Amino acid sequence: MRIPTFVLLTAVQTALFTPLFTLAVAWVTREPLTPSAGFLLRIGVIGVVTAALSSVMTAWVAATVVDDRIGEVVSAVKALGSGDRRTVLPETRGDALGRVARAVNTAATMLDARLGDLGRDRARLEAVLTGMVEGVLVVDEQGQVQIANDAARRLLRLDASPIGRRYVELIRHPDISMQISQALAGERPGGLELAIGRDPGQTFIARCSPAITPGSRGAVLVLHDITDLRRADRIRRDFVANVSHELRTPLTAIRGYVEALLDGPTHEPDTQRFLEIIARHSSRMERLVKDLLRLARLDAGQEPLDEAEVSVESVFNAVLSDLEPMTEPRGQRVDLQVTPPALTMRCDPAKMHDVLRNLVENASAYTPEGSRIVLEAHADAGQVRLTVADSGHGIPDTELPRIFERFYRVDKARARESGGTGLGLSIVRHLVELHNGTVSAANRPDGGAMFTITLPRQT
Repeated sequence: MRIPTFVLLTAVQTALFTPLFTLAVAWVTREPLTPSAGFLLRIGVIGVVTAALSSVMTAWVAATVVDDRIGEVVSAVKALGSGDRRTVLPETRGDALGRVARAVNTAATMLDARLGDLGRDRARLEAVLTGMVEGVLVVDEQGQVQIANDAARRLLRLDASPIGRRYVELIRHPDISMQISQALAGERPGGLELAIGRDPGQTFIARCSPAITPGSRGAVLVLHDITDLRRADRIRRDFVANVSHELRTPLTAIRGYVEALLDGPTHEPDTQRFLEIIARHSSRMERLVKDLLRLARLDAGQEPLDEAEVSVESVFNAVLSDLEPMTEPRGQRVDLQVTPPALTMRCDPAKMHDVLRNLVENASAYTPEGSRIVLEAHADAGQVRLTVADSGHGIPDTELPRIFERFYRVDKARARESGGTGLGLSIVRHLVELHNGTVSAANRPDGGAMFTITLPRQT
């Protein structure tokens, strides 16, 4: 246990001053040093008074010194709090205040290092945000803007600095405000494509996600300007539609004249073979142009739905009736499994017929002769599932993610032999999504491919 300095000084002073005062009193009174009752009483009173006076003087001196040094520590801490990290306290003494001074100096050094790191991190963050093409807006739990880069200010048409202001005062688009509100509530809203401002040609994707840290919650809004991408996509669609439309007329003429020549008098064997090749390839090109035109219409939203409540089994039977000339020569059997048998679904019958016809046609073309194809349908409280499964070789797992891409073929040589255009599954996906449904491909455990269509069940 460390004894305070002023206590030691008091003890030393009392020990020294009491004998001195005793000798002084004896000399003044001319009394002998032989102790008597009265002498001892006077000596005791003098000692007590001397000790009290010396203690008061020592405490006052010590308190003054300690107060001055505590004032230095307080001034240094206040300076650190105000951002002045250059204040250094003297550490020459080894008492408690000296240890406090060393602790304050150490804390100041560590604080200076931390603030330096934070300053460098903030400078790097500002450099990254300034160089980003995407707009970034960060709000805290109270909805006040903490960070907004130049791109966000430009995309949101913000004139003044938004820092410290509430996002509801700055953002006029209700969908973006709703996204931020959901993110502040801890939700993760999906991306939203929209137009900001008066120019309808400007298109953006807004994504907002919660930013949760210990003790605080916020939201981060990211704006992607996809105007150029949408413009390029529109140009591409227009080009495909125009080219397909222009090709359709000459192809129809070529096919008509070739069919007329084939129906004419008997030709030489080579001529007959050449005409058949021309007829076959012109027919394939005509199907390709037809599929391209349909995809262009689907991309442009020009194929509206004509929905009706239809029987699933009737749609299946209509598809099988159309494809019977294809499946019978190959000895393929198509089984129907509809649960319950009277199951109905709300859809565009013509478009759903095209979807199922394409899938069954693929199943027939890519499975061996004598194989079995199964069409299943079942429903629950919220959706209807249609499945087309075959017993062929299946689809390699590496090819499954790309199976619905345009012109993508798993077996390119086999696809050329079957006369496919490579657009059928892409059309299937577009038509299913037009019904707010999904389509997926997978491999069956016992071999073969399986395509599953999921449609919402409307009541």
